[in-house]
Amino acid sequence: MNSEGYQLKLPLNIDCIIPEDDSVRLLSQFVEAMDLTDLYSTYERIRGNQATPRQLLKIMLYAYMNCIYSSRKIETSCKRDINFMYLLEGLPAPDYSTIARFRSLHFAPCSENILSKMSEFLYETGEISGKNIFIDGTKIEANANRYSFVWKKSVSKNLAKRLEKAALFVESCEEHYGLHLVWNNQVTFETLKKLRKKLYLIKEQENVEFVHGIGKRKSILQKDIESLEEHIEKIKEYNEKINKCGERNSFSKTDESATFMRMKEDHMMNGQLKPGYNIQHGVDSEYIVWLTVENKPTDTATLIPFLKSLEEHLSFKYKNIVADAGYESEENYLFIDKNEQLSFIKPSNYEISKTRKYKTDISRIENMDYDAKRDVYICSQGRELLLKNTLKRKSRTGYVSEKSIYACNDCSNCPNKHNCIKGNNCKTPFEERNKTLETSKLFNRYRQEDFERIISEEGCRLRMNRSIQAEGSFADIKEDMGFRRYLCRGTQNVKAESILLAIARNINKLHRKIQNDKLGTHLFELKESA
Repeated sequence: MNSEGYQLKLPLNIDCIIPEDDSVRLLSQFVEAMDLTDLYSTYERIRGNQATPRQLLKIMLYAYMNCIYSSRKIETSCKRDINFMYLLEGLPAPDYSTIARFRSLHFAPCSENILSKMSEFLYETGEISGKNIFIDGTKIEANANRYSFVWKKSVSKNLAKRLEKAALFVESCEEHYGLHLVWNNQVTFETLKKLRKKLYLIKEQENVEFVHGIGKRKSILQKDIESLEEHIEKIKEYNEKINKCGERNSFSKTDESATFMRMKEDHMMNGQLKPGYNIQHGVDSEYIVWLTVENKPTDTATLIPFLKSLEEHLSFKYKNIVADAGYESEENYLFIDKNEQLSFIKPSNYEISKTRKYKTDISRIENMDYDAKRDVYICSQGRELLLKNTLKRKSRTGYVSEKSIYACNDCSNCPNKHNCIKGNNCKTPFEERNKTLETSKLFNRYRQEDFERIISEEGCRLRMNRSIQAEGSFADIKEDMGFRRYLCRGTQNVKAESILLAIARNINKLHRKIQNDKLGTHLFELKESA
């Protein structure tokens, strides 16, 4: 009734209200310049008078730039925020289901191509160097129940117990029904299926009717068949869970792609494991040029898949690979060397090797003298450790390394024997034990070469920039953008959401660099000490 007293005062052209240096204008220009053929190919037809895929991409990115992740909140913003109206260009606001479908059904299949095109554009314009890439990982909680865990070790134990019970059950059925199914005293899943077929055949021949309900007595055959069906279903269930785990130790029932990991956000202060994903970022000139989503909690096994994916999607190749101590392994060193790249990976013992306790520990191989000509190690008492054997060790990833075993022939009457020989779990009496060492010559050579690189002036500069840029990208996403938990489920959808975050963060970073006149800066300089 009072609406007649209001007069329209806003200008009809929303473009006049938005400042010239607003980030929404940069976003719009950036997306307009992109080739979105892959995104449009995911649509069978595009209806008229509705937001186009290009406009939906603009809306999603601008929402993530402003810490809006829920599809319902994005829909509300499209109806109320003039910047979202500017991106829609006068078209009606899409509903939340359209936005959610766009993220999971249309953007997810081509998300990697869109991120690679953005990185290619930044490289062509000189915003990223294409020489140094800083790699680091973080764990983000999955959209899954924290108590919906399935542990592979526990399931394997239950499977073994169930197979023992099934073997006893098959043995009793063979005696009762006069059957012979077991071969070489091994009861397999096929044995149970054969037994089920035999029991149902006996049911048909004897015309046994199964009964159910209170007050009805079941026959022995019905009880046996029901017990057999229970064994078969349980064994199937356990095998399916073990197959879903694969190489992992656990998975979540809510999101089967998520693995239980130890997070830094421990609200119960008891080291609780939560379902999550291990996100790997490759940062260059403060921009996230590439990322991968892994369900492995450790970073060591994620470096090679990350570098292969990076080289597959980008036209340029990085020369220097800068990473933290969590990525050090012989397999990673060898891969980087064969790929004609240089590793700047901090050794895992870099920090502890600076301590006095480490330097004075005579039991460590690093504190022993090595005679390369004779291939022997010399301990603090001048006794020689000779090469005794060479073994092959296979890692979880399938990499086979060669380990050299060195041992001293006689450690009797050594005054430092208690400080040199560690460990109390050996069955051999301490008086009869001699010092032994296990080491990899190839790993030692790569570690020494890498150590000389990281302590150089260039290495110190790159390690400092890794701390600022790679870890800074996670600080921006977790703290500034407030993203702590995924909204989608499944590896593909989680990767799409991570790429939306990365592109939105890159556009925000580009906008700030333009405002602060810092375009074209790639590395931070070391500060000279007083």
